Amino acid sequence: MTSLALDSSPTALAEEASLAALLRCCVREVAGPRGQVWHAEPYVLLRVAGALLRIRTHGGLALRFEGPPEWLEHGCWQPLSADLLVRLVESELGGSNEEFAAQVEASRNAMTTLLSVRRDATPPADPWLASEQGLVFGHPFHPSPKARGGADWLRYAPEAHAAFPLRLLGVRDDVLAEAGDTGALDGLGPAPHGYTLLPAHPWQLDLLAAELTAPLADGRLIDLGQGSRMAVPTSSVRTVYEPRIDRCLKFSLDVRITNCVRKNSWYELAGAVELTRRLGPVFESLSAVFPGTRWLPEPGYRSADLGTRLLEGLGVIIRTSPWSVCRPGVTPLLSGALAVPGSPPAEPVRWWRAYVERVAPPVLDAYLSHGVVLEPHLQNVLIGVDEAGLPVEAVFRDMEGTKLVAGRHDLSGLPERVAEALTYDAAGGWDRVVYCLMVNHLAEIAASLAGPGSTRELWAAAGEVLAGYADSVGWPQPLSDLLAGAPLPAKANLSVRWARSADRSAGYVPVANPLAVLS
Repeated sequence: MTSLALDSSPTALAEEASLAALLRCCVREVAGPRGQVWHAEPYVLLRVAGALLRIRTHGGLALRFEGPPEWLEHGCWQPLSADLLVRLVESELGGSNEEFAAQVEASRNAMTTLLSVRRDATPPADPWLASEQGLVFGHPFHPSPKARGGADWLRYAPEAHAAFPLRLLGVRDDVLAEAGDTGALDGLGPAPHGYTLLPAHPWQLDLLAAELTAPLADGRLIDLGQGSRMAVPTSSVRTVYEPRIDRCLKFSLDVRITNCVRKNSWYELAGAVELTRRLGPVFESLSAVFPGTRWLPEPGYRSADLGTRLLEGLGVIIRTSPWSVCRPGVTPLLSGALAVPGSPPAEPVRWWRAYVERVAPPVLDAYLSHGVVLEPHLQNVLIGVDEAGLPVEAVFRDMEGTKLVAGRHDLSGLPERVAEALTYDAAGGWDRVVYCLMVNHLAEIAASLAGPGSTRELWAAAGEVLAGYADSVGWPQPLSDLLAGAPLPAKANLSVRWARSADRSAGYVPVANPLAVLS
């Protein structure tokens, strides 16, 4: 984001955020790889489709902007708009994606709507849930961070401080599909004899209306009405917190949110339970070595065995809530909310060192010592702060992004598709860890702490924390390269959207390692 006044209109703020996100993508994925980015203090200059652009920057790798971006027209610098930048990107990349401009526009319009609604909406009293609902502008390096399918998205949007009752279904026991520990779901209400309770996201039921007609008519499913409490959507949209049972529930939503249609594939349902079983001992070990390490198990899933479409569409994964794993006196907060520019702590370097100590060593050790690829991006990590606001715990979540390093785990007893979805090769796993930890996560937190100042002191402190961990494990090669300043992999969100590819196929582009100047 740049520096518009807080009383700027929702339309102006949304335009600024959309332009900034697309411009960051251009620096990282379009102009940068073509050698068309130059630093000319206080500006960064870049060329896209022959046009010269400039913007004042700070925040290092995070590319925070100051003042309006400009482009050179007939020898004079003029304000740059998101629409003009879209046309330049289309020209640069070949103009072969007719959806791209509409996606950028839809994202900008969604931001405008959310900003307008939030002015009169009341955030949750729970500080954790309030943090989950604070990501109005989304991923800072995504061309359409708030693009969202479906006509009714606003009533279910966390950023609009939505809350709504779940719909409760009864699944006839002969077509019940479940695995693991699902008993918590039964606390949502009674089911008739011969049926088992299945909560459903009301948006998803609307999306599946045609497919549900037959099983509702013949009694394989019955509609038990609404739940008795208001469920609260978290940052991922499809995962909600259900206060009656103190659990998070991850539903399928057959709509595209940023890059993906957000459904629980059948192998992901099985994989969540399998990973929870395998990761219990891993996190027990990690928390013994790195006090303050927590995780949110996903002990079971429940659905209806009515063909693959409804098995996946009605599938719900149960997730432990963060309040139940944080010790008394510790408040969990979404890391993504802490990366939003705001008031820095009184002692930012001390706070940052504590933050890095909580997050980085357990992530690196999970990979190096246990062959486990955590996905510690800003929406998958919660930071537990003490009463003084100092980070004392890190909570890791979402088994969908967690993988096992191929060759380091015996997966021979699993169905082939489940095993395939649970693994990364060693190099791919390391790239994912380093991207999520260093580029997506720590760089954004550092930029918010530093504000318009330098992040150098913060990265020096981070380097000391990482070197201390490296000493304890004998400086393995991947970690030695990281601390020596090897370029970092950054996920290419613009490229995957332009190619209209699955998110899993997204590649990386190399970006400067902020530790390089310290080595």
